[in-house]
Amino acid sequence: MTRLAIIDSGGANIASLQYAVERLGIESELTTDPAKLQAASHVMLPGVGAASDCMARLESAGLVDTIRNLAQPVLGICVGMQLLFESSEEGGVACLGLLPGRVRHLRVSEDLPVPHMGWNQLELHRDSPLLKDIKSGDYVYFVHSYAAPASDFALATTEYGERFAAIVQRGNVFGVQFHPERSAKVGAQLLKNFLELR
Repeated sequence: MTRLAIIDSGGANIASLQYAVERLGIESELTTDPAKLQAASHVMLPGVGAASDCMARLESAGLVDTIRNLAQPVLGICVGMQLLFESSEEGGVACLGLLPGRVRHLRVSEDLPVPHMGWNQLELHRDSPLLKDIKSGDYVYFVHSYAAPASDFALATTEYGERFAAIVQRGNVFGVQFHPERSAKVGAQLLKNFLELR
């Protein structure tokens, strides 16, 4: 049975994420209780705003070590994905360190303003159960100013002035830079795939 815990990171997108999951027939629990996270079958880490603020909330809730030690599937979303890496240029903050690399500010240009807001296409690079029925060329919705490197852990990348990681995986840890709850059928498919992981 799927028991989904969503970490209450204070993000404004949490209600829409919960609604997107409910449409898939899954109830979720919003929590900062380490025991509930450990007991869940799946954990999501959403995040909106600054990485430093999100890390401070996780630290004040005593969740950093709990998240680092989770063995079930974990999905970081937007800033939540960025927190999975070692550090971020945003506030020069140390992050969870579950993925190697440093999150960097997107390059600014006249024709490509930052934050990057809008629909962009995925380019898939590796197979994963998370990508079932998702293909290169599919569009998803981004809102962000910082991005993770297109490393060996990138299942998919996208391009906005530069190529960066759009979907990552390392073992049981997954991340998406875009907002699946705002990405129509492709986003719903990704959430469904995550919740079917065992």
